[in-house]
Amino acid sequence: MPSDQPFIQLAGVTKSFQGIRALENVAFACRKGSIHAILGENGAGKSTLIKIMSGVLAADSGEMRVEGRPVRFSTPAEAAKTGIVCIFQELSLVPDLSVADNIMLADPPKRFGMIDRRRQRRRAEELLARIRCEDIDPDALVRQLSLSRRQMVEIAKALGQEPRLLILDEATSALTSRDVQTVYDLLAELKEQDVACLFISHRMHEVEALCDTLSVFRNGRHIETFAKGEKSDREIVHLMIGRDVETQFPPRPEPRRREPLLEVKNLRWENRLKGIDLSVGRGEIVGLGGLDGQGQKELLLALFGVLRQVEGTVKVGGMEGVPASPAAARSARTRIALVPEDRKTEGLMLQLPIADNLLASAFARVSSGPFIDRAKAETAISAAIEKLRIRLGSPRDIVATLSGGNQQKVVIAKWLMVEPDLILLNDPTRGIDVGTKQEIYRLMRDLAEEGKAVLFYSSDYAELIGCCDRVSVMYDGRVVAELEGEGITEEAIVAASLNIAPEAAA
Repeated sequence: MPSDQPFIQLAGVTKSFQGIRALENVAFACRKGSIHAILGENGAGKSTLIKIMSGVLAADSGEMRVEGRPVRFSTPAEAAKTGIVCIFQELSLVPDLSVADNIMLADPPKRFGMIDRRRQRRRAEELLARIRCEDIDPDALVRQLSLSRRQMVEIAKALGQEPRLLILDEATSALTSRDVQTVYDLLAELKEQDVACLFISHRMHEVEALCDTLSVFRNGRHIETFAKGEKSDREIVHLMIGRDVETQFPPRPEPRRREPLLEVKNLRWENRLKGIDLSVGRGEIVGLGGLDGQGQKELLLALFGVLRQVEGTVKVGGMEGVPASPAAARSARTRIALVPEDRKTEGLMLQLPIADNLLASAFARVSSGPFIDRAKAETAISAAIEKLRIRLGSPRDIVATLSGGNQQKVVIAKWLMVEPDLILLNDPTRGIDVGTKQEIYRLMRDLAEEGKAVLFYSSDYAELIGCCDRVSVMYDGRVVAELEGEGITEEAIVAASLNIAPEAAA
């Protein structure tokens, strides 16, 4: 049972950025032996709250206590000495250092004043084994790892600091299903050891499975804290967005065959794509289903010209041939856009202004000869901000200052500026709030109604069911089933994902 005594307690905490109030007079507490969910839309104040707790930011006013003692951290290192460790959504790993170097970066073992490489490697192996990641080589460079593996290294690094309060900010959003279960088991173990855990997730099924206490934030304010089971999902979402929940997914049109815009036949790449046959019609949303790692992401990258030595036939409109590069894919001849998996590293230039990010793929559209036409650029930027409902102070603000959901909107708006005919979406709602998800679902349907073709990979079966006209389920680099209309059900997707017949799965 969680302790009645809070491990950490905040009172009257306020924080502003450039006159915008991120937190306002927040009172909040988290107990030992509790897994405590923090819920809210992007921009609700969750990230600011945990950054103050973990020493990344200082509050403008208010008080924070740890086990009854007033504290004020200047750095994350100071917070870590008190036992407060945060796993942020933006990974803090150094790509060109080894896994072992990253895991022990904060406090490497020393011998004669030098890093003891043998002890460091042994400790890294112990921590990786604790999270069932014995397959990760401690000597491998972090940049050689997949996003899911990098996230698990980040978790091992946090465990190495022996946290008394572990904060997880969307720590499962990039993980495979196997790794998600590992994190579930780890948090249960930490709870038994009386560690306090704060868990931020936009996946309500994770909150339901893990957390015993929930707190909702909205517009920088702490709205309410309650025990799991006291409120329904609808009531929780109402608290988060301050209004009644609309239908989550927009209406899906009646199934009908459409003129193909994209036709893929026998597409092959290394041992990851093994003869893909696929089509997407104009005005159609086609989902890519299946368990993680079955070739869905490689298929999107191949279609966008990222992969080399791809074999097979690709037709987009009247053009035939696998795009040789991303520049060729987005050219006026094919008009393909890709919203990538990781907006932080693949979709945005984080330290540049929002306006520059929006124009990054469409300079030709707003230029007169070699020069940018400022009037055209400002008109295009304003239109993109309005269409995607991007919440911002000014287009000249640095894009890194936006919430995660608004950053994702910038990525999508950037690619819509090239006026694509085929839009490839790689898990576009990962790590964003329910309100922004609904806006993206509506946008996808609007684009389809404009005659665009949308190919949509999602790790969330509910999204595939709610958004897609057809779902192509992949298994071991192949499309093994195509579901349509009322046949798009969770049972059918799961059965096909395991490459078994639906009757056998029942």
